[in-house]
Amino acid sequence: MLTESFYVRIIETIIAIVLFIVLRKLYNKLIEKKLNKSLIHRSRGIVVNKAINITFSSVLVLIILLIWGVKQSDLAVFVGSVLTVVGVALFAQWSLLSNVTSSIIIFFNHTVKLNDSIIILEGKDYVIEGRVIDIGLFFVTLSTDDSHEITIPNNVFIQKSIMKKAGN
Repeated sequence: MLTESFYVRIIETIIAIVLFIVLRKLYNKLIEKKLNKSLIHRSRGIVVNKAINITFSSVLVLIILLIWGVKQSDLAVFVGSVLTVVGVALFAQWSLLSNVTSSIIIFFNHTVKLNDSIIILEGKDYVIEGRVIDIGLFFVTLSTDDSHEITIPNNVFIQKSIMKKAGN
């Protein structure tokens, strides 16, 4: 026979799923607003959206497991093991991960957008000038005045001092 705690768990699970859906819709609207404001390629929004959805889905699964009685210590061991394996597997790909993370930072917080003419201050006597033609998952691509293309890894791009040219 079904007990009262079973019904409480069902209600808690439904609440968790509803919260997940509401939060996901809010973030989707935020990303859509940012895309429209920043003139960023739609593909970047899709990638950021997927990353956020994976994070939210993982948290939802953990919450539901806790609601249905999985011991926190067992869950902590499982999550720790998975994160260790993923960490070791991705250690060799660290620069790729930092570029993806930098891409998300550029998406939400950077003032540079497509078609901006910028100057990247590399050092005292060296600058890179160009127009932003692509902001991808791994690289920012500039087109120079002499029709060359320069690709800069996202993790390097966010570390540099950047000056927008007048008229942007």
